[in-house]
Amino acid sequence: MTSNATSIAGNETYSPRQNAVLESALGLLVEGGERALTTAGVARAANCSKESLYKWFGDRDGLLAAMITFQSSKVKAEPAASGAKGRAVLAAQLTGIAANLLKVLAGDVSLALNRLAIGQARRGEADLGLLLREHGRRPIETRLSALLESGRRERLLDFADTREAYRTLYGLIVRDTHVRLLLGDSLDGEAPAKRAAQAIDEFFRLFGTEENTGPAPQRAGLGNERTG
Repeated sequence: MTSNATSIAGNETYSPRQNAVLESALGLLVEGGERALTTAGVARAANCSKESLYKWFGDRDGLLAAMITFQSSKVKAEPAASGAKGRAVLAAQLTGIAANLLKVLAGDVSLALNRLAIGQARRGEADLGLLLREHGRRPIETRLSALLESGRRERLLDFADTREAYRTLYGLIVRDTHVRLLLGDSLDGEAPAKRAAQAIDEFFRLFGTEENTGPAPQRAGLGNERTG
């Protein structure tokens, strides 16, 4: 992997033009697989020059890293209002990012990238798998972990190890969804928002402090008052 792949994917802010190019590249990957993802093919699909691609993303690894980072950047929560705190605020942010995670994982792009990475690993190649871990999953872990640590500082959550708490949360959100989708199953009727809300409620039951363990709707606007 090149150093450019690392540097470009470390920046999650792209111009509208670069976003359009990355969307075109992701579309090519979904439609034609790995072989379709050539510099010439992306330049043609995105109506830009190969020189621009090299300038923005470097080589093919750099382009792949940017594509994965671009996908990962969709898994985020809406910022809370200035000064807003409390269990309801944290739960809303966690639910938002969880719902977005489920939507991204269920999308054709995520499935294409993961199937390609699995195929490479079977052939003894792990470059794409490494890119997915470093520029796909790690930024998501960073965002969720920051929210969890914020909840612990506010004494809304109680856990000893942030990474273990994150892994539990990720498991509650994703469950077997991604495996089922990779195997060709359909998730029709399973609304991401509903699944996400359920996962966050279950997480609070496991790690919420005593006054914050009941279902969110019962405590809306009640501060730390314990409800039946």
